Amino acid sequence: MMTRFLTSVAALGLTAGVAAADYKLTILHTNDFHSRFEPISKYDSGCRDGDNAEGKCFGGSARLVTALADARARSNNSILVDGGDQFQGSLYYTYYKGKVAAEMMNKLGYDGMTVGNHEFDDGPEVLRGFMDSVQFPVLMSNADVSGEPALADVLRKSTVIERGGEKIGLIGLTPEDTPDLASPGKNITFTNPVDAVQVEVDRLTAEGVNKIIVLSHSGYAVDQRVAAGTTGVDVIVGGHSNTYLSNTSEKAAGPYPTMINDVAIVQAYAYGKFLGELNMIFDDAGNVIEAVGEPLVMDGSVAEDEGTVARIAELAQPLDEIRNKVVAESAEAVDGDRNNCRVQECQMGNLVADAMLDRVKDQGVSIAIANSGGIRASLEPGEVTMGEVLTVLPFQNTLSTFEITGEQVIAALENGVSQVEEIKGRFPQVAGLKFTWDPSVAPNEGRIQDVMVGESGGFAPIDPVKTYVVVTNNYVRNGGDGYKVFAGDDKNAYDFGPDLADVMAEYLIENSPYKPYTDGRISQK
Repeated sequence: MMTRFLTSVAALGLTAGVAAADYKLTILHTNDFHSRFEPISKYDSGCRDGDNAEGKCFGGSARLVTALADARARSNNSILVDGGDQFQGSLYYTYYKGKVAAEMMNKLGYDGMTVGNHEFDDGPEVLRGFMDSVQFPVLMSNADVSGEPALADVLRKSTVIERGGEKIGLIGLTPEDTPDLASPGKNITFTNPVDAVQVEVDRLTAEGVNKIIVLSHSGYAVDQRVAAGTTGVDVIVGGHSNTYLSNTSEKAAGPYPTMINDVAIVQAYAYGKFLGELNMIFDDAGNVIEAVGEPLVMDGSVAEDEGTVARIAELAQPLDEIRNKVVAESAEAVDGDRNNCRVQECQMGNLVADAMLDRVKDQGVSIAIANSGGIRASLEPGEVTMGEVLTVLPFQNTLSTFEITGEQVIAALENGVSQVEEIKGRFPQVAGLKFTWDPSVAPNEGRIQDVMVGESGGFAPIDPVKTYVVVTNNYVRNGGDGYKVFAGDDKNAYDFGPDLADVMAEYLIENSPYKPYTDGRISQK
């Protein structure tokens, strides 16, 4: 569709130059930043000491300062917007909640953002505090907040800003299933995104606004549905699905922009790794003549603003207090040795899997599968600090829930035991599940036997055709460690739950002093 769109552009004679009445606008955008104020590694986790100086890392607020200054210098008219989920994902959020996000977004000069589901992780009150601190509108159209005192009459559905003498309408959009993903409370009712957007478009159009941008934290698929099901929208700046759109990368999920019903849909992955840059041309009537661009990678070639680096270092100082904070007590050492956890049931594997399942069991989840490669240390007996928890689980992985059949669960376990001889990190640690495996059988040829699933206080044989709700981490859910059977967009998946280290810390607190154990949930013939 994009090819036909650009062909029509050429047919209109744009190659000969832009008419005097045409309006150019550069839309700069981010989404799913998740408190990554410091640079990240290529795995989206913290950047190790020395790697950033060697140019091996990406993102961070200090690079965005430089990149935005350069992008704004290239454009007569530009805006900067965000597709939601500034909250959650690092110790900066754990300690400061939304305060650092507000400070950095003000510094970067945002013109608007939508509410992401993680903006509700600590309830409406924390979101309100963030909104009171920022110098730009925070929007959400598809919800009734009139019954929520913290947000009523403050959180708007849409707004109008001006740039270069032209009015631009901004509409916010949040996941309709946010109550299942976060903690918005019982006073907010979420509604259909297509209908909500159209109501705001009609209202803005009636006010004479003919350039309308939806800031959508709803995912790439929903954005396409909104584009197809509405009229009057020009651009959708997306988020939530952490989708990488590009015209140059084989890893892209689609073109940048993706054109649906003449609506330009963009998204720029996550964690500040990219800065989206969409260059628009509108005619005098507000019709889109051209929409072209590409996400700009924030790699080592982008210089870091020194003042921002210094400020973030200052903000980081109290985080050492968290790293040294005692969160619980362990009655004994908890064995997380890789030579044990990557070949058999181990104490740390049970702790991690039990914590994962306990966190989401009220959501109908019955099985937890964790990759042993995500377990990086043991715990000493006695006091357990948050720093030690983060040493065990350092990758900033999030909980992922999804639906698969019993047959697919068995296939996943087959993958998990397929490289035991090489002591690979794919070995599965489990909860809500028991299985026996036979090392004498060739890999992926039926090593897995006697799989049992927890049901009604006991265990029953797994049903190959039954659908089960499973929890793992986002790395494994997206095919990491060979778990390709978990990947794909057909599993009703949610990949952006709470940080796994936080989940384990909270479980330890609830069960302190923690008593490590194994119970035979994984056995070998």
